[in-house]
Amino acid sequence: MITVEEALKLIKKNKRELGNSTVPLSEAIGRVLREDLYADRDFPPYDRVTMDGIALSFSSFKSGQRTFPIENIAAAGAAQMSLQLKENCLEVMTGSILPQGVDTVIRYEDLTIENGKATVTLDTIIKGQNIHKKGEDRKMGARVVASGTLISPAEIGIAATLGKSALEVARLPRAIIISTGDELVEIDKKPLPHQIRKSNVHRLKATLTRYKIHADTAHLIDDLDQVKSKLSDIIKQYEVVILSGGVSKGKFDYLPRALNDLGVEKLFHKIRQRPGKPFWFGKAENGTIVFALPGNPVSSFMCTQQYFAYWLHQSLGLGEQVPPHGMLTEDYVFKPDLTYFLQVKITFDKTGRILAKPETGNGSGDLANLSEADAFLQLPRGKDLFKKGELYPLIFYREVI
Repeated sequence: MITVEEALKLIKKNKRELGNSTVPLSEAIGRVLREDLYADRDFPPYDRVTMDGIALSFSSFKSGQRTFPIENIAAAGAAQMSLQLKENCLEVMTGSILPQGVDTVIRYEDLTIENGKATVTLDTIIKGQNIHKKGEDRKMGARVVASGTLISPAEIGIAATLGKSALEVARLPRAIIISTGDELVEIDKKPLPHQIRKSNVHRLKATLTRYKIHADTAHLIDDLDQVKSKLSDIIKQYEVVILSGGVSKGKFDYLPRALNDLGVEKLFHKIRQRPGKPFWFGKAENGTIVFALPGNPVSSFMCTQQYFAYWLHQSLGLGEQVPPHGMLTEDYVFKPDLTYFLQVKITFDKTGRILAKPETGNGSGDLANLSEADAFLQLPRGKDLFKKGELYPLIFYREVI
């Protein structure tokens, strides 16, 4: 049995290079960019007006002129205009190209306009005010977004500005989630007294969907020969296999034996943690990664959030992520010498600190309690009293902001 830290090191060591793929811009959100994005022209591409108002020559204002006849109106999207007479002005709209012959923009709020003339009500102005200069943000050819960036709406907007209708991104793994056990029935069936509906497979599939992975699903009954036969085909087809259940010491927990018989190398089995102690992790000869999670719903859910997510981040090249830390709102006691992933409800105080309130529930089988919490708080081995106000790493499974 290994520690959480040792498990993470082995998972990192067995990250997988997945290569790249090209996706339409509309499907790139949440993916990892695998190309540098360069400015195809200056940003902005022209001297851009940033306020609705008038544009004038600063030298005219400096000489004492305060009232300016309006020659015309420059709209956003129109070709560049020119001021014909230096003592005049042009009305300009936000986003329009700055007309020739002017160098300063004054807001409508600082003007009075009557009979086709604009009078400036300010005593002082700054030459060049309210103008976004050409190339001020980025020059043509400059790198705007670096490869390896996790694509957010900000990068989508930048790519669109650059005319990128498709982006090269890190390819996601071909994945399958497999439930095990004769006690499980489909969710649209009425279970008999000795049966339960499948939930882990749907919970785990939803987790992978958040990472943009569209995982397939399958089910294995408690029969060793069938388990081996189906797993043999599955391991050939998929790059990552996530199993739920069948990894403990029960008479029908066939997975460790089946995986061994199929030549899947066991990298570890059992972690000094709660929940999720029986977690099995291995690698097939063809490189397929196998996560064999405990069947208890909280255990399988936590292990996916903690370990599969870490493996995926490493494989996509996102590197180490420093987790946010939450502050315990009350004392908590946990005596076993295990890392404990405590379910917590998250709030924030007025200073922005993350507050973590324990929501213990009734053990790793209490899936309903997951709806009462927002995250797991990782409490380390080596102590049994965790005091109010202490800070520990958080694994969020719900968006709380």
